[in-house]
Amino acid sequence: MRFEEYRDRYENVKMERSDGILQLTFHTEDGPLRWGHIGGAHAEFAQAFADVARDSANRVVIMTGTGDAFSGPPASEASFPRSTPEEWDIIRRNGMTLTMSLLDIDAMVISAVNGPASRHPEIPLLADIVLAAPEASFQDSAHFPNRTTPGDGVNFFFPLLMGYNRARYFLLTNQVIGADEALRLGLVNEIVPRDQLLVRAHEHAEALMRQNPLTLRYTRLMFTQPLKKMALDLLGHGLALEGLAAVHESSGDVGFRWDS
Repeated sequence: MRFEEYRDRYENVKMERSDGILQLTFHTEDGPLRWGHIGGAHAEFAQAFADVARDSANRVVIMTGTGDAFSGPPASEASFPRSTPEEWDIIRRNGMTLTMSLLDIDAMVISAVNGPASRHPEIPLLADIVLAAPEASFQDSAHFPNRTTPGDGVNFFFPLLMGYNRARYFLLTNQVIGADEALRLGLVNEIVPRDQLLVRAHEHAEALMRQNPLTLRYTRLMFTQPLKKMALDLLGHGLALEGLAAVHESSGDVGFRWDS
């Protein structure tokens, strides 16, 4: 696939490429990214990552946000989708494609987290190099706090990244992890002033570009293979359980009683 075919295809992803370095800037109407579920960013990211993965001219990918947030806004019970099974199937398919397509990118990936990532915080943390501004934070606001199962990949990515007990606490309590704590936990690699964040990301990208192209690509493939295996085993299961909980919540039958 040629860059010109998909560069301007997406409303929520601005794409710029120079000498094999592709910068993806996430936004909504030129402001901070606002997630949607059926359609919107959720659907767009699934297809955008697939397009990026199909273009072998992409050698390093930088992901960043716009303004003072990487991704948001924090979810609430009022904003969480109350879905029919058919609507949830769209969300499930987009969720599968989004995560698998991100992992299918065989260019090295760098995240430049410019502010809070309160929705889909796993996306920046799955990069090979993670840079964060001091204002950055990470929160899974969209699942358990809103009465549904933590699926969407957070069910296995966060235990992998944080350790099982820390991840369970993070997912169950709506915890917000700031940049300093994220660095201590090994979730991010560097804290960089926001106005220098993209400069530092491009420094790393240019250093990676000095590597043998096939070594660069095959190293990325080596890094992502275990994640793909985990995703094949656990991503669909997590999304299915999340969907069952969401559809039950949508039914209004919250007084359901388990009978033996």
